Amino acid sequence: MVWRRAVERTVEPELMEDDAQAEAYAHADFGAANAAFVERFVDTFPELDAGSIVDLGCGPADIPMRIARRLKHVYVTGVDGSAAMLAQGRAMLDDLANRIELVEGTLPGVEVKSPFDAVISNSLLHHLHDPDVLWREVARLGGPGAAVLVADLFRPESEAEVLRLLEQYAADEPEVLRTDFYNSLHAAFTIEEIEAQLERRELALKVERISDRHVAISGRLPSGV
Repeated sequence: MVWRRAVERTVEPELMEDDAQAEAYAHADFGAANAAFVERFVDTFPELDAGSIVDLGCGPADIPMRIARRLKHVYVTGVDGSAAMLAQGRAMLDDLANRIELVEGTLPGVEVKSPFDAVISNSLLHHLHDPDVLWREVARLGGPGAAVLVADLFRPESEAEVLRLLEQYAADEPEVLRTDFYNSLHAAFTIEEIEAQLERRELALKVERISDRHVAISGRLPSGV
């Protein structure tokens, strides 16, 4: 691992295409974080107990599966550009296969049946070299008044904080995941940068720091769009 001295945004590869990396990610213990994401979605949009949801950057589809188990009348489309990640997800769909569709595709312009009642994304934003790609797709794929929940890392203010987070949350992880977490913290946006992105796209979404490393963006798309 190469340590950096300053916390500047340094982009990382947009896709996790390596089979070993995908397998390590699929079997890592993100259960608590993913469960918290689903709970935040349900708590924020309690009326959305049916309809269609698209998950952008779904990875091995753990969040789509958790949502489908929690909301019995919801259909989820998971989108990811990594065939290796989707292969991990398809192997675990089992009885949920009739309510979850996994689509290989990259942003922008992924071909899925829209509009959706909700657009969600977890830990995709920091992977994108151009963040406006995500916000344009959120607006394109969501129907009028669609629910939006995006969660991601935010970039720490100092290298010391990067190293603290690395040791606190990834000390016992395989080296491939430690390196990925370190690089992701550097690739993430600050909360102020995210607020500026939304302002450029005229998206009136709430930006909220939800942990010492995570930010959530939530709200609804305009009803008249």
